[in-house]
Amino acid sequence: MSIKLRLIIMNFLQFFIWGAWLISFGSYAGNILHFDGIQIGSFFAIMGIASLVMPALVGIIADRWVPAQKLYGICHLLGAVFLFAASFQTTYVPLYILMLLSVMVYMPTLALSYTVAYNALAKEKMDVVKDFPPIRVWGTIGFICAMWTVDLTGFKYSEVQLYVSAISSLILGAYSFFLPPCEINKQPESKSLIDVLGLRAFTLFKEKQMMIFFLFSMLLGAALQITNGFGDLFLSSFASIPEYAESFGVKHSVILLSVSQISETLFILTIPFFLKRFGIKKVMLMSMLAWVLRFGLFGLGNPGSGLPLLILSMIVYGMAFDFFNISGSLYVEQTTDSKIRASAQGLFMLMTNGVGAIIGSYAAGAIVNHYVTNAEISNWPMTWYIFAAYALCIAVLFALCFKDPKKR
Repeated sequence: MSIKLRLIIMNFLQFFIWGAWLISFGSYAGNILHFDGIQIGSFFAIMGIASLVMPALVGIIADRWVPAQKLYGICHLLGAVFLFAASFQTTYVPLYILMLLSVMVYMPTLALSYTVAYNALAKEKMDVVKDFPPIRVWGTIGFICAMWTVDLTGFKYSEVQLYVSAISSLILGAYSFFLPPCEINKQPESKSLIDVLGLRAFTLFKEKQMMIFFLFSMLLGAALQITNGFGDLFLSSFASIPEYAESFGVKHSVILLSVSQISETLFILTIPFFLKRFGIKKVMLMSMLAWVLRFGLFGLGNPGSGLPLLILSMIVYGMAFDFFNISGSLYVEQTTDSKIRASAQGLFMLMTNGVGAIIGSYAAGAIVNHYVTNAEISNWPMTWYIFAAYALCIAVLFALCFKDPKKR
């Protein structure tokens, strides 16, 4: 088996594990387990909690003590155990703890998968820049396939979605031990824990524009998990309305939501053109305005006559997600000193997927509680309009406060 095919299998399973529950879990937790909005939001905040420290700590272990491919396998095997155990829980606290543990060991595997892949390609004397992207795109395909699997089988409304994720994690965990071995650095460069965890990059807050950038990264990061947590719950709520109960958007809501991931893969290809033509600030503004449309169209749409609006919302998600994450990463690359560039990228991820995701998940849960869970009459549109207004405020403030970086 060629190394490319082996890495394609690894990437496919890596994101299949995540896609099996990430989009559909909110609907299961709300409709079947009857958790409220804040409780549902807390399950998506755990990704932020795990992103704060786990990737860096596991990275240290992989660099110094345990080869990356073995540690990668161990994490997935542990994740399988936690996911299997979680599937048997129906009360909030034990389910939350087990899902937290599963995510704590899953999030570091995202970075480890890159380490394993780069190492394998380098050993084969292949061009990483040229050969890795076509391999990585199979990860997104795996995510989409997992979403379709749990939707078409009806697992989106049951704990079986966690079985699917656990079995996939078990297979990848075993498979990892047969991947090309990675070397460990027995005599690593001397670095303090502050440097290893990327905390040195916090000195960038002394620079006004970088401080503004990281602040807005956190604020927009709060929007990243909202539709993951509540999108399917929102669409499935139309099942109680006879007019929409048998519509495609209700019966196959996860497939409808998968259009977002398909759009994401396509918008990645347009980024070089938009950055060259408009520059980083305008591209990031496009992302923020796309988030306004993402949420606003959710509020206006429905699975019947409003289905085109929902589909359009899925399409603009690609711009909303990619243009912020990738252009933001490029801004960090272009404007920070090479000595702290890696830790600056870590800080960017910490502000968006860590602090921002935690704040956004809990805040969104509180809003859903107020307008949907505890309301006499559910008002989903108002929740989406509030999220849209939030994104619009961020866009206006960003346009006023942030200056285009000097071209290098």
